[in-house]
Amino acid sequence: MKKTALLILGFFIMTSYAQEKKLWAKSFINKKAPKLIVEEWLSDEPDTSGKFVLIDFWATWCGPCKKAIPDLNSFQREFKDDLIVIGISDEPKHKVKKQKKPKIEYYNAIDTEKRMNKILEIRGIPHCILINPDGIIVWEGWPHQKGFELTSKVIKDIIKKNN
Repeated sequence: MKKTALLILGFFIMTSYAQEKKLWAKSFINKKAPKLIVEEWLSDEPDTSGKFVLIDFWATWCGPCKKAIPDLNSFQREFKDDLIVIGISDEPKHKVKKQKKPKIEYYNAIDTEKRMNKILEIRGIPHCILINPDGIIVWEGWPHQKGFELTSKVIKDIIKKNN
């Protein structure tokens, strides 16, 4: 009986202190997204009207950012009818263009003035925001944060819920 009581107490304590999503930016979840501002497009400029928009704030020197690129490429292919993926770096054009591996297959831009970064108060990258067609942020955070990963299933569920 004593062991059962301890197990129940342990379970209660663990669930009471459940992991919270850590953000390295100000939360804008369920709020209007800031206007998409870039200094220069390194790809074609996308038409985002009527689409979900996934913006990844990243840098060439950032290991976790580079680790996210294959997933972002995959999201762009898998959800091409509903989703536009955009990478925004605050580095100079020549540094971003030098980055060859992994190859970026989605829309790409630079903003050395960090205008959106400042509005979102981003303090750590990679940082992604997923914006629905109405301009509301419906997902935000580090795409590989344990327990809160941005996955194909998460995106599929968000698109289904918001359509």
